[in-house]
Amino acid sequence: MQNQDIPFLGVDVGGTHLKIGLVNKSGEILDFQKEETTTYREYPEGFGPKFIKELGKYLDKYPEVREVGIGLPGLISKDRTVPLEIPAIPGLNGFKLKEGLKKAYPEHDFFLENDAAAAAIGEFYFGQDDPAENFLFITLGTGIGSALVLDGQVFKGSRGNAMEMGHMLARDNARLETLVGRGGILNILDKYLKAHPDQAGDLAHEVPGIHMLVKGARENNPVALKVFEEVGEILGAAIVSTVRILDVTEIYFGGGVSAGLEFILPSMKKVLNESLTSYYTKSLHLKRATLENDAGTLGAAALCFMGSGL
Repeated sequence: MQNQDIPFLGVDVGGTHLKIGLVNKSGEILDFQKEETTTYREYPEGFGPKFIKELGKYLDKYPEVREVGIGLPGLISKDRTVPLEIPAIPGLNGFKLKEGLKKAYPEHDFFLENDAAAAAIGEFYFGQDDPAENFLFITLGTGIGSALVLDGQVFKGSRGNAMEMGHMLARDNARLETLVGRGGILNILDKYLKAHPDQAGDLAHEVPGIHMLVKGARENNPVALKVFEEVGEILGAAIVSTVRILDVTEIYFGGGVSAGLEFILPSMKKVLNESLTSYYTKSLHLKRATLENDAGTLGAAALCFMGSGL
C-alpha cells in the first residue's frame, strides 16, 4: 500500500458513545464502529486507561493505520496532550491521554482536539462545497460548540481553548447553550405548548425531540415555527457579537439541531440585519455544514492531516 493510500482512524468521543471510523484521505469512511461507554465509566482504573486498552482492538483490526485522530467534548491543553475539563466524562480531566496512548502504542501517532474544532477541520478538508480558508463553525446539539478556522488552522487562543460560544452569556444572563442547546430548545417548546395548546397539533401527542420539531415545522405547525423563530433570535444576538469581534464572513452550522436551520435562519438573519452594518451583512454567508452525522468521525480523522502536515 502506497503511503498516500494509508487510511486514518478517527475516534469521536462522546458522553455515551464512541464512534470509530476508518477514513481514507478522500474523506470516505471505509469502515465504522459504534460502542457505548458504560463499561468505560465503570472500569476500576478509570475511563482513560479503559479507552487506551480498548483502542488496541481497533489498531489490531486495522493494522495499516499509523495515525489516529481523537475528538474530545471539552477543554484540552494547548499542546493537545491532556484533557482538562470534559463535562460529559469527568474521569478524563487531567488524565495524560496522549502520553498513555503513545506508551501503549509507540508505533502510532495520536492527535487530540476539541470535538467542535475537529468537526470544523473535517469540514475544511472534506466539506463538499469548497469551504473557505476562514470560517466560524457552530455545532448545534446537546450543547453549543464552536471553532474558528483561520487560514486553514484552528484558532486556539492564548491557552488553547478559544471560541467557547456555548458559554457566552445571552438572554437574561444565561449561557447560550442553556438557552438553545437541546434542553433549552425543549424548554422553549414546552413554553409554547402551554401558551398555545390550540396550535400544538400533533406536537401535543409526540415525544419531544428535535426531529419531531423539524417535521412539525415542515408541516407548518405554528408552535414548531415559533420555537425555531425564538432559537434564531437568541442565536442571532450571540452571532452579532461574535461577528463584530472576529470580522468573519462565513459561518457554517453543524450538529443535530442544524437539521432545522432553514427555519432558524429567517429570524436569525433579521437580528443580524438589524444589529450589524452593511459592512458585515453584505459579505456574511450562513449555511449548513455538509458532513452532517459523519462530522465527528471525519473531523477526528482530519486531525491527522494537520498533525502530519499532509
